[in-house]
Amino acid sequence: MSRHSRSSLLHRRHVAHHDLFARDDHNLHARDDCEPADPDNTLTDRLNTLLNSSGPGYTLPLCPNTQYLIDAPILFAAPNQEISTTGYPSGDDRAVLVVNGPVQNGQGHTTAVDGTCGNCGGVVLRNVQINGTRNGAGPTAGGANIEMGGGNSDQLIEYVHSFDPRSWSCMHIAEGPFTCNNVTVRHNDVGPCGTDTFQEWADGISVSCQNAYIWNNTINNPTDGGIVLFGSPGTLVENNTIFVETHTLLGGINMVDYLPWKGNYTNTIVRNNLILGGFATEVPEGDETKGTNDDDVIIKIGIAIGPRTWFGDQFGTNVSFSGTVLNNVLTGAFGYGMAISSAVNFTVEGNTMEGNTSFIGARGPNCSTTDQTPSPSPFVVQLSNVQSSTLQVEFQNISDADGLTCILPPDGGDFWPFGGGPTTTALPSPTSSGGGGGGGGAQASNGDNGGLSGGAKAGIAIGVILGVAAVAVATFFIRKAALSRAANRRPSMYGQPSMEQIH
Repeated sequence: MSRHSRSSLLHRRHVAHHDLFARDDHNLHARDDCEPADPDNTLTDRLNTLLNSSGPGYTLPLCPNTQYLIDAPILFAAPNQEISTTGYPSGDDRAVLVVNGPVQNGQGHTTAVDGTCGNCGGVVLRNVQINGTRNGAGPTAGGANIEMGGGNSDQLIEYVHSFDPRSWSCMHIAEGPFTCNNVTVRHNDVGPCGTDTFQEWADGISVSCQNAYIWNNTINNPTDGGIVLFGSPGTLVENNTIFVETHTLLGGINMVDYLPWKGNYTNTIVRNNLILGGFATEVPEGDETKGTNDDDVIIKIGIAIGPRTWFGDQFGTNVSFSGTVLNNVLTGAFGYGMAISSAVNFTVEGNTMEGNTSFIGARGPNCSTTDQTPSPSPFVVQLSNVQSSTLQVEFQNISDADGLTCILPPDGGDFWPFGGGPTTTALPSPTSSGGGGGGGGAQASNGDNGGLSGGAKAGIAIGVILGVAAVAVATFFIRKAALSRAANRRPSMYGQPSMEQIH
């Protein structure tokens, strides 16, 4: 859609006495319950002036089915303010904030919404879309599509579709002066984010705030990390779905960054998430279990723990410590399902590989000549630098787990399992702002106009709808069975871990 609202397209000559062409006076006039996008030459200033002048608790109402071409970030300015689409829709009719400021020589406008001001406690971003408009270009230095957190508490992001960021992440919850606390990120549909071209990656959700709650989000086609935890002590990450379709992803959920929290993952829990690697894109014949993938897509590491798995020896003997990873489900094609190195006091139990899986890939040109890149496997750990941790029995000890994201997927071949990703149908959102319960908005969009992705549009066809429904049912039962098995065996694992506790 153009930068004008839908209402501006309905100014047509009235044809009398014919209901088919009858004028809808409601649509002929500008809405008085939301801020218009026109005139666009004053748009960014108008939106920021409203937030600056209206004080605590103000809601900036955006119009449904409207694109807002902004040339600088929209800045929260007072506690408990809200930016949302009028009526709280959860699909393509959410307002779209389009990052449209200038870029030159790799510098320029990258952020749509910023909630990191010193007085931004309790602010809410809900039921909008953020189009970062990278549009296939290289990355621009700057902030994420959404920058929240900072020195604030009790912020909320829900029912937001953030995609195609110009910079490094679709959504970033920053630590500020290490006082960010209790930010909730839920029911969002995130991605695509970046490309899998070398160093043009982008994260889905990047979290550095302590005691955050990252729940029930769908992250489609991130390329760096699906969910990246920069320490974020006390954070709970649960019931999220991460999947890839057209781009290889370096890591599904990452607990690898030493900075800024110096490896502190105390009371950080990652549990009950679903991570789907690449699947075959061709139609199976007979009893085939594997086929080709048009884009050779995999997830290189499903869940990565410890800086050495990612950065090699860049951080020396520094470690990630005191995190917990429980009962996550992985399916599809990966390099490594889970990888652990340079970690202390981690608990990793009850995680499962379900359905049709493959573990594929080989040394790439960026692999160190001195490192022994291990063969792709479901569970790998370098026990020589993991201490005081309790790990599930499936982990295989390897001699070198440095820099595992250097591997590359096969160039074609029948290596990808048949299966599929989750549905892309948007779920309903609340009709009022209180509490924000209900299902998550999971409607994936493309990087051009905030609409449905090509795969979702194809789902209109009856055959594809049936196929997606079958996959959704299969995914549900896979996850249910896996979590049930994990729950049944957890007491014995905690009492008598089958892999000896490491000291």
